[in-house]
Amino acid sequence: MKLVFAGTPEAAVPSLKTLLGSHHEVAAVVTRPDARSGRGRRLSPSPVAQVAEEAGVEVLKPEKASDPEFLDRLRAIAPDCCPVVAYGALLRQEALDIPHHGWVNLHFSLLPQWRGAAPVQHAVLHGDDLTGAAVFRIEPDLDTGPVFGTVVEPVGPRDTSGDLLARLAESGAGLLLRTVDGIESGELEPRPQEPDGVSFAPKLTTADAEVDFTAPAMYVDRLIRACAPAPGAWSTFRGERLKFGPVRPVTDADALPPGRLGVTKDRVFAGTATHPVELGEVQPQGKRSMAAVDWARGVRPTDDDVLGAT
Repeated sequence: MKLVFAGTPEAAVPSLKTLLGSHHEVAAVVTRPDARSGRGRRLSPSPVAQVAEEAGVEVLKPEKASDPEFLDRLRAIAPDCCPVVAYGALLRQEALDIPHHGWVNLHFSLLPQWRGAAPVQHAVLHGDDLTGAAVFRIEPDLDTGPVFGTVVEPVGPRDTSGDLLARLAESGAGLLLRTVDGIESGELEPRPQEPDGVSFAPKLTTADAEVDFTAPAMYVDRLIRACAPAPGAWSTFRGERLKFGPVRPVTDADALPPGRLGVTKDRVFAGTATHPVELGEVQPQGKRSMAAVDWARGVRPTDDDVLGAT
């Protein structure tokens, strides 16, 4: 089939590469416009755009998927189907009507669970033991379309969102190709989502990523892993922001009041509402990430220092 692939971040790259290596024709790629990144704040193409350009595939970067120029170009290409992975823009009915077999989206959850922008983060945050990916036909409503197929992925007790998403991006790429193959052969029909078990996964903001050390250790651990690598969990220390890499709940350390730091020769602990958590990597404001032990040697926390104190 002739395809137009839509996607933007690194998580969409395995799917694009898989489709490029298949017998299908990827006639064009749709992605978000170039964005500023890095210390120099230079405009950079998305990861998907870079792969497409290297493969010699036409790249479309509309400001909105409803832009008339973009819609005209899509009609001229006349794709049979448009696979989507984390494109990041709203697709209106005018665009959805163009491909004969519609737009099929690889979503990183077992729908109808975790509809929305951050399904992997919410799976980690809520302590799910099992998650996965689903390919469904896009409808105007949020992630409600009928499902072609799924893959299942266990959530490890130390998984960050980044770890889990990387695995789902790979297994999901195979699922997406099998779906496109099944649509082409006519052997695959989507099934409506179950009406029960619907949950939503809104984007986690920087404000959401602030760690409350008066919460139980289990929740502190989940929040920090859910926010790794983005938006990055944080609190404050002596009035300045301090980011956290993954922590580890421990039961073999002395009890500490919430937010209080305990430092030994080679370990740094922070108190919570239950037992402490051991800090791994931290990133002080304006500095690079470093081992928590090295950071503590420099700042020398006292009994008066409490994470999150204002």
